[in-house]
Amino acid sequence: MDDRINSHSTNKDIEEKIKKLDKESATVEYTGFWGKLISCICICFSLFHIYTGFFGTFDAMIQRCIHLSFGISLVFLLCPTKNSWIREGKVHPVDLSLTITSLIPPLYILLNYQSLILRAGTVTQVDFIIGLLGILMVLEAARRIVGWSIVGVVLLFLGYGYFGPYLPGPLAHRGLTLQQMVSHLFFTTEGVYGIPLGVSSTFIFLFILFGAYLEKTGLGKFFIDISNAIAGWASGGPAKVSVISSALQGTISGSSVANVVGSGSFTIPMMKKLGYKKDFAGAVEAAASTGGQIMPPIMGAAAFLMAEFIGVPYMSIVKAAIVPAMLYFIGVFLGVHFEAKKECLEGTPRNKLPPIKDIMKEEGHLAIPLISIIGLLASGYTPMKAALAGIVISIFTAMLRETTRMTFNDIVSGLIKGARGALGVLIACAAAGMIIGVVTKTGVGLKLASFLVGLSGGHMILLLFCTMITSLILGMGVPTTANYVITSTIAAPALIGVGVPLLAAHMFVFYFGIIADITPPVALAAFAGSAISGGNPLKTAVNASKLGIAAFIVPYVFVLSPAILGINATALQMGFTTITALIGMIGVSAAMIGYFYRRVPLVLRIVLFGAGLCLIDPTPMTDLIGAGIMLSILVYQYMTKTREYKV
Repeated sequence: MDDRINSHSTNKDIEEKIKKLDKESATVEYTGFWGKLISCICICFSLFHIYTGFFGTFDAMIQRCIHLSFGISLVFLLCPTKNSWIREGKVHPVDLSLTITSLIPPLYILLNYQSLILRAGTVTQVDFIIGLLGILMVLEAARRIVGWSIVGVVLLFLGYGYFGPYLPGPLAHRGLTLQQMVSHLFFTTEGVYGIPLGVSSTFIFLFILFGAYLEKTGLGKFFIDISNAIAGWASGGPAKVSVISSALQGTISGSSVANVVGSGSFTIPMMKKLGYKKDFAGAVEAAASTGGQIMPPIMGAAAFLMAEFIGVPYMSIVKAAIVPAMLYFIGVFLGVHFEAKKECLEGTPRNKLPPIKDIMKEEGHLAIPLISIIGLLASGYTPMKAALAGIVISIFTAMLRETTRMTFNDIVSGLIKGARGALGVLIACAAAGMIIGVVTKTGVGLKLASFLVGLSGGHMILLLFCTMITSLILGMGVPTTANYVITSTIAAPALIGVGVPLLAAHMFVFYFGIIADITPPVALAAFAGSAISGGNPLKTAVNASKLGIAAFIVPYVFVLSPAILGINATALQMGFTTITALIGMIGVSAAMIGYFYRRVPLVLRIVLFGAGLCLIDPTPMTDLIGAGIMLSILVYQYMTKTREYKV
């Protein structure tokens, strides 16, 4: 009984920490009538998507309107104007009024769909009022569940559209009237109901639902258990467990913060107990969890948008992401290993760890849905069909053992959890659609791309650096989904214009939008790690950036050598590039931590870092130079092992 109480308290603490750090998770819980009503709406929301997944989606506008109707109404119900207004589990009249108001614009389109098509873009006075109301409701919903940052970015683009004639130089354009903006942004599929919301209403929702059911099965616990059995005994074992479990957890979770708080509540205390400093312990979990969004087969929501934007199957994105994700996690793992060696940290004795065969016997079946969805995607299933099959398989797989078996209430709870988990992405996609609408209507995307090229003087590396800074700055304020939408519209075309392959350009901005979660000064994943470890948030973010150095380097690699993404490369070329990059990551990680065969003095750290970069650079000559320098340092440290350097 006490164990169940402690477990319940721990879960409650985890949820509270997520809500404080991640606005998308900061929804309230209602009891009584309102709790049941909201649960019913969530269930209907999920069932709608399961139905359209099985039997086919409606026309694009209708599908997206229904999707938005469910989502925006739930946001106003679950994200109240003021938490202090909630009394006795009741929805405040103001929030109820806003909920009803938010439903009017999308329902107006549904009820007048045929007449709107016949009018072919001609907007009546009533249309204008309804459309303007819809835009305002989307912005308010975005403020509630995503934050002011994305609202500010959208307003900036809307202002650009309206005040175009008054702007100086090449940024000037003839301007859009309010009627033109409302018509384009709310009554076409190039604004609120654009591609981002389209992907959210098909692929993304079902994969979030699939992830909710995987969590219900206890797959997260299996990941931690198997990681503990694999690496818990090694030097710095708990930290390596954190890296492996977060990499595995990342296959089903697209949220860095949720991943940090979920697995970090287990791994961070273990790291501190072993002897890791609290700032480093929180950083390990933050760096590892952030990589979850680039970890196939279920990557962050922006990966689904990428597939749609560049017109390739989602499986192509998955295949391209495998090697970069592997380099990222190996880089973090190496950093953890070198830190453990430097501080002489041991692992957990083997006799205190459960055998792998016992874990696989009790929980191994939980991995079947994840393996199945990889096979389904690889065999040509659409993401929607694969996600639907994954949901069914996860429920039936859990039934194989009594300890993991789902009850009817668990199945219903999965529908509710999936619907609630999709709200942040849904509203971010609707808001980001307005940005795309303004960009396409004004042509500012090409102007900003030209500006970036001009700023860099046409130099590839400088252009990549400018694009990186743009993505990082945006990533500090807006979710990954919206960040990718903006940078893929503005920055990616600049890279493509100077010869970068389409997929590599989009992957570049995608990566840096994600890595903003550990980049100071705003590093939500690092702040989540510090909240659990009790460390300093800024120091945790700096340590996480050092551990995640691969994420700052690898994107440059796949732009300079697209072979690493499998672009126009043979298996031999891809293998050679990957192996040399992996060896290079050893040098870079050792330099960042200050330990190789043993402690490394500052001057040698700089040399070692440069050698690692040479190996990561795909040119044969640089590979030889880098390998020679690294081997020389290793031999030197071995031959002079009786001496001890201070870092």
